[in-house]
Amino acid sequence: MQKQLICPCGSGKAYAQCCEIAHNNIYSVKTAEQLMRSRYTAFTIDNPEYLHKSHHSSSRPNSKREREQNAAWAKSVVWLHLDIINKYEGNENDKTGTVEFKAYFLENNKANLIHENSSFAKENGHWVYIDGCYNF
Repeated sequence: MQKQLICPCGSGKAYAQCCEIAHNNIYSVKTAEQLMRSRYTAFTIDNPEYLHKSHHSSSRPNSKREREQNAAWAKSVVWLHLDIINKYEGNENDKTGTVEFKAYFLENNKANLIHENSSFAKENGHWVYIDGCYNF
């Protein structure tokens, strides 16, 4: 029997029953939180195509150089875990939503975190990340 990879997003589910579904079909994402979790997982498994696809067209990094820099940074850190702190709207029937999260990682052997309030909206029939406001 093949061992199932636990999804990095913190859901406790197997990756194949969780974020892999989103990574294979962005239209399967029903909530802003689900998109947030799938984007975190995309960072942890080096899936820059999904990160690009799940980013709002108005704020998406479009230059090849910027995308490569983002991907290189994401690969240079060790992702530890994701905590969803709060959410406002972003349910299946909403058009916008906000998710506050903390993403913990090691960079140069030092513990660090991203604490952000992320804005999401529906674009072209699916959830996308717009931008985030960092909390320090």
